[in-house]
Amino acid sequence: MLVKKSILLFSLVLIFYVTLVASDCTCDSEGLLATDPKSATLKYKLGAIAAILAAGSLGVFLPILGKNIPALHPESNLFFLVKSFAAGVILSTGFIHILPDAFEDLTNPCLKDPWGSFPFTGLFAMVGALGSLMIDAFATGYYRRAHYAKPASSASVDEERSAEHAGHVHLHSHGTHGHAHGPGPGATPEGLKELDLIRYKITSQVLEMGILVHSVIIGLSLGTSQSLDTIKPLMVALCFHQFFEGVGLGGCIVQAAFKSASTLCMALFFSLTTPVGVAVGIGISNSYDDSSPTALIVQGLLNAIAGGILIYMALVDLLAQDFMSPKVQTNTKLFFGANITLLLGAGCMAVLAIWA
Repeated sequence: MLVKKSILLFSLVLIFYVTLVASDCTCDSEGLLATDPKSATLKYKLGAIAAILAAGSLGVFLPILGKNIPALHPESNLFFLVKSFAAGVILSTGFIHILPDAFEDLTNPCLKDPWGSFPFTGLFAMVGALGSLMIDAFATGYYRRAHYAKPASSASVDEERSAEHAGHVHLHSHGTHGHAHGPGPGATPEGLKELDLIRYKITSQVLEMGILVHSVIIGLSLGTSQSLDTIKPLMVALCFHQFFEGVGLGGCIVQAAFKSASTLCMALFFSLTTPVGVAVGIGISNSYDDSSPTALIVQGLLNAIAGGILIYMALVDLLAQDFMSPKVQTNTKLFFGANITLLLGAGCMAVLAIWA
């Protein structure tokens, strides 16, 4: 069901975006980069499809295939540090790569009021973040009620019976009476483990949706570009952040303990989204105009929403959830190591903004 919904959403976003932006520009195109021969750009675009597919697949499948290797297990310290680096990459992608593009699109001189007189980028980034929060809270509450409704009622009955039994034992106690009623010592850890599974399921699904929206846009942008000065650095940046986004997403998928079929479909879906976007961009490059008012509005709004989603997911569901866990709070070396790798991930992705 999850995979079907994801594929449907991807198809709708792709069709909606391609349909709207295939229009002529109505304002001047001064300052645009010089175009290169189509044969030269096509070679780099095809190379970009292969490179991005390989980087994304390696990143998302690394934690999935490495869960049986102690050093790459999602619960190991090494993988935790890699995941912190990946979270820094995702956070930096949202703040430094996606939101500035959205601001640039929605404040473009081609657009008439009200686009130039109101900060729509901030508004829709907030919508993306709040939407993620609401989906997160609703889904968590739904799963919690579904999983804990019956155990909670049965636990209250056990408590009543335990109270009666305790009173009975108080009146008829003897040295050999040594059994107890009610939940055992493992009840709380099991409950926490089940809740963690629920959280990781929701995190992986919402995170993949946020990545999907941005991947469609950036893939089309690369596929429709006719300038090697744009394609070359964009290809490197996409390979870098697709790999580490894949590591972060793959870690959540493994920790969520999805069934094998769902795990494989989610991983493949992530790996293929950007390359498919590039391929579609190549196909519509003759009719696509990314400087048209319609294109600027659509890609600006989608980028703003995607930026809000990724920022929320990186801060709340990836960083806060892990950094506030007892595992990190009680391990000084791991705590400082996680902070350092987080800053390195965010810094590396920020440096890439110089070129792409």
